[in-house]
Amino acid sequence: MKNNEKFSTSHLVQTALLLAICIGSQYFKNLSVYITGPVVNATIIIAVLAVGLWSGVLLSIIAPVTAFFFTGSPIMAAIPLMFPVVMAGNIILAASVWYFQNKQNFKWKLPAGLAAGSILKSVFMGIVVVLVILPIFGGNIASRLPKPEALPKVLSTARITFSVTQLVTALIGSLLAYLIWIPLQKYLKNGE
Repeated sequence: MKNNEKFSTSHLVQTALLLAICIGSQYFKNLSVYITGPVVNATIIIAVLAVGLWSGVLLSIIAPVTAFFFTGSPIMAAIPLMFPVVMAGNIILAASVWYFQNKQNFKWKLPAGLAAGSILKSVFMGIVVVLVILPIFGGNIASRLPKPEALPKVLSTARITFSVTQLVTALIGSLLAYLIWIPLQKYLKNGE
């Protein structure tokens, strides 16, 4: 959706369809974050490219909440501040893609936006989660664990999950979105 277009029912339907794909992928989170993470990131990116920034932001906000309800997370349950951080990380990815796609004018602007968004998302989450939230609130997780003595291992895993894993899944999701967007863009242009 371009800046001068009005909100339409088809935009709402497209966003709902992408949300359904996002939610459907979350059923596989317990199987591997390397399946769910890229699909969620790709749906956010496709939402931005096909519908508009507001659609990507909406998915960015809803995805962490639905993921929590489907899979539960002792970290998210013990530290509710994680929700807005994950939402903000997703919004950073969406806004970066939108900015490069709509405000830049060079040949490889979309791949640059995808790379920048992935890096900025992981850096933001790494700084906020690993350096601020976990050191301050990490002890709250122990009460949510079946074995509280596992806390050091859980915190170590969380540090990787909310930094390096975020980068990897965002980059994979960006590649997936790029590969989907190439033919989808042509289809959407022909359908106008």
